[in-house]
Amino acid sequence: MAVSKTSEPIPAGRPAGPVSAWFLCHVNTSVDALGRLARQPFASLMILLVIAVTLALPAAMYLVIKNAQSIGSNWENALDFSIYLKSDVTLEDATRLAGLIRQRADVAQVTLISAQDALDEFKSASGFGAALDHLKTNPLPHTLVVRPSGANTEQSMILLHEEVGNLPEADLVQVDTEWVQRFHAILDILRRAIAIGAVLLGVAIVVIIGNTIRLDIQNRRDEIEVTKLIGASNAFVRRPFLYSGLWYGLGGGLLALALVRYGLYALEQPVRRLAGLYNSAFSVLELNLSESLLITGTGVLLGLAGSWLAAARHMRRIEPR
Repeated sequence: MAVSKTSEPIPAGRPAGPVSAWFLCHVNTSVDALGRLARQPFASLMILLVIAVTLALPAAMYLVIKNAQSIGSNWENALDFSIYLKSDVTLEDATRLAGLIRQRADVAQVTLISAQDALDEFKSASGFGAALDHLKTNPLPHTLVVRPSGANTEQSMILLHEEVGNLPEADLVQVDTEWVQRFHAILDILRRAIAIGAVLLGVAIVVIIGNTIRLDIQNRRDEIEVTKLIGASNAFVRRPFLYSGLWYGLGGGLLALALVRYGLYALEQPVRRLAGLYNSAFSVLELNLSESLLITGTGVLLGLAGSWLAAARHMRRIEPR
């Protein structure tokens, strides 16, 4: 039987480009690193839990501050103060004075309560309307309720109170905002304490992941020596450990979000019941998408930092004999 020659040669496989080869190399390395973690589930889970708890603590404290600020935002009217005008000030003079104060840059709003409106409100609220009808003159003065601008500092608030109190028409300035200022001062202290604690816990995560990667490097010392013996660079040998740190950080960040979400779920009913006792519609605020991504990204960055520091330090010490 005669063998016929083919008219066209069989085309060779198309070689992959450098970008495709680089991408496939990283994908294979990351999948292999994830597989190594999956082959030791108990040890990996313990490390992920430690990372998750370490990330969840500052996240939970941040949510406490966030909800406290949400409550405090409803207390804007608590910063208001009242200017009781002298009894000889007419309604026209009070209106003119309100307009002058309203033009100040450190004032957001001025509300004029006339003496008659104040008396009518007092009659309806006190229950002594019939007795007050026998008064020959109105004993209540015209009142200006001033709401400071949100850009005011503590010093500018004090200056504002002094300046309006020195007006010739003003008889008394009633201020009851010290407790609000103390509340915001406490929030500022807690905010700084959380930031310091988050930094310290971040260092702890780097140490934990770095120690884990160091042990992994020691366990794979023979493999690393053989890989370097055939010409692999330190960057190539370091790559699997970097992906291990990435998976640790990503898994710990996602698990931290789950822990925080479970904590919010456990507190939802008690908070709702407490808010109902105060006739409030307050509900616990959760982490939004950007905050969740920030926590997860922080876990990934800390995982990469810990693994890179450990790999860079110990990889140079391992050379083929």
